[in-house]
Amino acid sequence: MNWADQEYAIGRGVAAIRHKSWPELQPLIRAVIEDSLPSLLAQATGSTFPNVSSQQLSSIPFPDIPVNDQRAIAHILGALDDKIELNRKMNETLEAMARAIFKSWFVDFDPVRAKAEGRAPAGMDPETAALFPESFQDSEIGEVPRGWREGVINESIEILSGGTPKTSVTEYWDGNIPWYSVEDAPNDHDVFVIDTKRHIAAAGVESSATQILPMGTTIITARGTVGKLALTAVPMAMNQSCYGVRGTHGYPDLFTYYSLRKVVGDLQQQTHGTVFSTITRQTFTTVKALVPPVTQAQAFDRSVEPLLNRISANLFESRTLAAIRDALLPKLLSGEIRVGAAEKFAEAPA
Repeated sequence: MNWADQEYAIGRGVAAIRHKSWPELQPLIRAVIEDSLPSLLAQATGSTFPNVSSQQLSSIPFPDIPVNDQRAIAHILGALDDKIELNRKMNETLEAMARAIFKSWFVDFDPVRAKAEGRAPAGMDPETAALFPESFQDSEIGEVPRGWREGVINESIEILSGGTPKTSVTEYWDGNIPWYSVEDAPNDHDVFVIDTKRHIAAAGVESSATQILPMGTTIITARGTVGKLALTAVPMAMNQSCYGVRGTHGYPDLFTYYSLRKVVGDLQQQTHGTVFSTITRQTFTTVKALVPPVTQAQAFDRSVEPLLNRISANLFESRTLAAIRDALLPKLLSGEIRVGAAEKFAEAPA
């Protein structure tokens, strides 16, 4: 289920739902449908491609309350949705800024080019600029900044494995430890994973090959949907279809994450944009990478850390806002909470 942010043409197998007369009620309609999704999916027919009929969609109960109350509730829900959407757009901008800095420093070599031409690197403080060389050197891949070297990605990373506790042992599951799988992978602009669909208990960690990944670990999916990346915003475990990656020899977390994003992009180019079938430990020993001095990698983390911290904070805030929205809906519809009181929830910062 998605919220149309612009005009779309839709194909077969998709339903567009909106109010016949009052578009301002759309946030309420969306919330009612989302609340009904579990029962709709339980009624879905078809084994290969489960589907929901228009009759089932039409049978979703809509609150029988005065239109003015419907408008007020829709306004409250819409205000919360707007805050969540604002955070999403902000994260897109912040992540694009961090990605642009990485590309400028470590792909286009802009600071080195500027210094080689006798200019101060744009947007860079003198202390950071002093870390970069003023010239290039020849290498097998062409000119590279002096002092950099061509290596393989595994020279500066530690690779961690995951695992799955026995699903037949209930004591291993539904604990307080997030357990990451590919379905938990965030959008690229969100970067971080803050929670997972499934959780395990400490006994599940002890009984399986999984392990607790520290905050700041990069997770890369190795099978299935290959090459999806996430940074852990909280400690968590993962399944065996993923690898956890941490920088070594002083190479920091954010540099490691963006380096792996570049590696995945390079692999996709080598396979002409198709999805490569798997990533193994051997992959990390064969993928070549240009390795800058660790001081420059650490300077990158210092530069983009405020951007990434804000992305993480926005994700946690949006989760809180969504929880407030979902908790308010049934209470507003039942009259347990008055609209005026609920408006204070929507106006207060998360």
